[in-house]
Amino acid sequence: METDAPKATRKIRADAAKNRDRLLTAAAEVFRVADGSASLEAVARRAGVGIGTLYRHFPTREALFEAVYRREVEQLAQLAETLALSEPPLPALRLWLREEVRLVATKRGMLTTLALAIDSGSEIYAFSFRHLTRAVGMLLERCVEAGEIRGDVGAEDLLQTLIGLCLMAKQADWEDNVIRLMDVFVDGMRAGGRKGEGIHDQG
Repeated sequence: METDAPKATRKIRADAAKNRDRLLTAAAEVFRVADGSASLEAVARRAGVGIGTLYRHFPTREALFEAVYRREVEQLAQLAETLALSEPPLPALRLWLREEVRLVATKRGMLTTLALAIDSGSEIYAFSFRHLTRAVGMLLERCVEAGEIRGDVGAEDLLQTLIGLCLMAKQADWEDNVIRLMDVFVDGMRAGGRKGEGIHDQG
C-alpha cells in the first residue's frame, strides 16, 4: 500500500511543474507586449504566483529568457512537422518562415538580451540551431523532392539569412520588410526560376 509521503512528494512535483509551465506561458505573453524590458514581478503576477516561486524556477532574468526561448524553438520545430502533414511542400515552408519572423518580432528585445549572455559555443545556441536547422531542413527537403526548390541551398543558408535579416533590421516596419525579402529569397531558390505565392500573401 502506498504511504502518504510518496503521494505528497508527487503532488509537490506536479505543483512545481504546473507553476513552471504557468510562468513560461505568462512570460511569453508579457514579453510579447513589453518585450524584454518587462519586470519579473509582472511575469509572476501574470502567472498568479509569488516572486519567490519565480526565482526558485528561474534564478535570473536570463534563465527565464532562455527557458521561454527553448519552448518557442520546440514549438517551431513541432510546427514544421504539423505543416509537413497538412500543407503542400512550398506553402509549408513559407508558412514556417513567417512564424519564425513572428517569433523574432515578438521576442526581439528578449533575444537581444539573451544573445549578450551566450555565444556560438553555448548549449542554448547549439540547441536552437540544431532544432531549427532540422525543422527547416525537413521542409526544404520536401520542396526539393517535389521539384519546387533547387537542391543547392541548404537549411543553414536559409536559416542564417532569415535570422540575419531579422536582427539587422532597424526600421519600424521591419517585420513586413523581412517577410518581403524572404519571399524574394525563396523565389530565387525556386526550380526553373518560378515565382509563387509569397509569405505576405499567406498572412
